[in-house]
Amino acid sequence: MKRPAAGRGGITTMSEFVYLFRASEAEQREAMGTPERAQRSMQVWMAWIRDLEAKGHLKDRGQPLERGGKVVRGRKKVVTDGPYAEAKDLVLGFIIVEARDLAQAVELSAGCPMLEGGGSVEIRPVMRSPS
Repeated sequence: MKRPAAGRGGITTMSEFVYLFRASEAEQREAMGTPERAQRSMQVWMAWIRDLEAKGHLKDRGQPLERGGKVVRGRKKVVTDGPYAEAKDLVLGFIIVEARDLAQAVELSAGCPMLEGGGSVEIRPVMRSPS
């Protein structure tokens, strides 16, 4: 996506990055364990999302993800409960942001509420298919 660069009047190319939000079961319970904590957590999340949007970096608000699911693996298409029964952390949701580069995408993630509770943000560039 091309758009005016902040404060320069020029054009810059913005790339898309997926933020995958991860936390352990214990971290998730701590953040969302009571109605009051869940409400406060949602308020903090929405404020962070609105800030990204106001600054022109939010491409897609994404969605929270259910904990359960299935994994289909290999040529034999073996189906197991998932996503990962042995995982120490859960992928709890995602958003897509626009940034100049990976360094800026990392910088933008610094305000993520997930980090305050001990969780993590995995930042992955979105690959563009050839046109």
